[in-house]
Amino acid sequence: MSRIGKQPVQIPSGVEMAVNARTVSVKGPKGQLTRTFHPAVSIAVSNGVATVSVKDETDKLHRSLWGLSQRLLANMVMGVQKGMQKQLELNGVGFRASVAGSTLTLNVGFSHPVEFHLPDGIAAAVEKNVITITGIDKELVGEIAAQIRKIRKPEPYKGKGIRYVGEVVRKKAGKAAKAGAK
Repeated sequence: MSRIGKQPVQIPSGVEMAVNARTVSVKGPKGQLTRTFHPAVSIAVSNGVATVSVKDETDKLHRSLWGLSQRLLANMVMGVQKGMQKQLELNGVGFRASVAGSTLTLNVGFSHPVEFHLPDGIAAAVEKNVITITGIDKELVGEIAAQIRKIRKPEPYKGKGIRYVGEVVRKKAGKAAKAGAK
C-alpha cells in the first residue's frame, strides 16, 4: 500500500478540478494546468477532495504510480493556487544577472554574456545576486532552474558559479594544501 497515494488531495476554494477519463484539468487564480495520467491510475473528485486509486494495489508498478500521481495532483493544485518558485544564487567576482522581458542575461565569467530565453508561463526576477524563477508548474520551474544552474555550475575550489539558495558546495583542497602535507 502506498502511504502517500492514500492521502486525499484537498481542493481549496477558488480552485476547480475537472476529470475527463485520464486527463485532469485544474484551474485556479494563477492559471490552468492539464495533465494526462497513466491508465492504471484513476482519480475521483467529491466534496472538495480528490482521491487517487490504482487498479491493482499489489503490483509494484501500480504502487509507485499511485504515490507519484497523488503528488503530481497535489502539486498542480498548489501551483494554480499559490504558484511555485526556485531561487538561484550567483557567486563570483563580477557575476551579474538581468531580466529584460522573457530573456535572462547572465554575466558569469565567460568572454560574452549568456542569454537564456524563458518559456511561456515562467517569470524571472533578479535582486542583487539572487535569481528567482516563478511559475505554476513545479516540474517546469525546477527544469528551468536546473538549466540555468548548468550554465555555470559551482566549481569545487572557490565555489564560484550558480547554485541554489541554501545549497552547500563541498570544497576541495588546492595545490598549496597538498604540497604542505608532504
